[in-house]
Amino acid sequence: MMKRMVVALALMGCCVSGMQATVMQAQMDAKEPKIAPGTMIEPSKSFDAMLKGFEDDFVPLAKAMPAEKFDFAPSAAIFVAGQGSEYTGVSTFRAMVLHVASANYFYASAASGMKPDVDVKALANIKGKDKAIEALMASFVFAHKAMATLTEKNAFESVHGAETRASLAGGLVAHGFDHYGQLVEYLRMNGIVPPASRK
Repeated sequence: MMKRMVVALALMGCCVSGMQATVMQAQMDAKEPKIAPGTMIEPSKSFDAMLKGFEDDFVPLAKAMPAEKFDFAPSAAIFVAGQGSEYTGVSTFRAMVLHVASANYFYASAASGMKPDVDVKALANIKGKDKAIEALMASFVFAHKAMATLTEKNAFESVHGAETRASLAGGLVAHGFDHYGQLVEYLRMNGIVPPASRK
């Protein structure tokens, strides 16, 4: 009897998850123009759409951390005693947001050949939430301009060895989502539900 209940609950959970995924997909489809499968998409539009998806997740995440906790970093004190992990030198929330901003400039510049319009090294010295968010958002503006330079002719040109303009454009998003996952945990450690989980 107990085994049947467990199986029933598991199936119910799968059905609910499936329905949620269907609803989310329907909402996404309603917002975006219909494009028939097999349609050729320009590299600039394809990579810019991927960048926008990352930006739409990362910026609200960064904004969700209160200003007074923007320099939060995990420490051994908040974990189970005696687990033996070392937290010296772990990046703060602010440092990681600014690292992503810096990386956006690096990857976008490499992918497009455009020179960043800021002193990228100086980003690490920015203090406070407002200035950090401002720098992050400016890095996305630059990255969108860089994505607009990708064409069918140049997308797979080598920039360095096997790295192409396209792989660097994809690398920007892949790198950023690595840090997105870390910062989700930083929010959770402070009792904050990440914006993407509230939808």
